[in-house]
Amino acid sequence: MPERSPERVKKSTRLNIRASHSQKELITRAAQLRQKTVSDFILENAYEAAKAILAEQNQFKLSDEQWEAFCKALDRPPQVIPALQTLMTEPGVFDE
Repeated sequence: MPERSPERVKKSTRLNIRASHSQKELITRAAQLRQKTVSDFILENAYEAAKAILAEQNQFKLSDEQWEAFCKALDRPPQVIPALQTLMTEPGVFDE
């Protein structure tokens, strides 16, 4: 399902925020430069910031060197860990 931008979705929930006078003036000036209402400007920017923050939880970026090291680690044969082999071959508490 394609993601819809906040301005195309029916807005049925209210957000209330408090700001200092200088914060409101700055936001108002920026909104005017973008030819947006203050509400639309705040909503669009908060929405994009929230998406970016949440994407950080699912995605990560690596340098070329880090990527190469990551790929090499994935390609290496698995290490033999005797304790793990024992754990995985013995019956568990719910198996009896």
